[in-house]
Amino acid sequence: MELEVHLLAVTPQAEKVIEEAGRTCYLSFHRQGPESDRRFIRMLIERGHESVLEHATASFRIRGGSRSFTHQLVRHRLASYSQQSQRYVDEQNFQWVEPPGIGDHPEARAVFSDFMNQARETYRRLQAMGILNEDARYVLPNAVCSEIVVSANFREWRHILRLRGSRKAQWEIRRMAAEILRILKREAPSVFYDLDTGDRQGAAKEFRAPVDGA
Repeated sequence: MELEVHLLAVTPQAEKVIEEAGRTCYLSFHRQGPESDRRFIRMLIERGHESVLEHATASFRIRGGSRSFTHQLVRHRLASYSQQSQRYVDEQNFQWVEPPGIGDHPEARAVFSDFMNQARETYRRLQAMGILNEDARYVLPNAVCSEIVVSANFREWRHILRLRGSRKAQWEIRRMAAEILRILKREAPSVFYDLDTGDRQGAAKEFRAPVDGA
């Protein structure tokens, strides 16, 4: 299992919706045509008039990322989230994400794997003692995989992708940004035409797939 990003929903005819909203500001509906939405949106972005982009939204399901990754993602306040609950979901067979810096270091990898397996065993032992999942979860590490759904308007997605798609961003969230940008460029190319996360294949190679500790 690798990091998976699935588009759940996007505003239908998003660029036309944005154009309609934007032209309301100028009452310039008479200038609409077959390709006018693309030209108009690029003009808005170049002028910094990005509030109009908030009329379109996109929702994604993200699987195979770590809790460390989701803790970074949910810092973006102008988005909505629904995340896998460690209180209600039984995590005794959790998978985890192995950072490349650890995976490429044999001794560090052995130490890391040993710790993760100990955490799993400790969680199971607590359950066997009758401890509820909501309390047993306190031993779960940040590396444990989590599933999350995130929705945001296009203006906020531009902000998230600029920040998290940077080469200075951590490898896991940068991998997410690269995949979301690829999808959004397909769905609304004029809105995201000027954004780039660099070599998407390179970003993908930096991602270490989660393991089950077996």
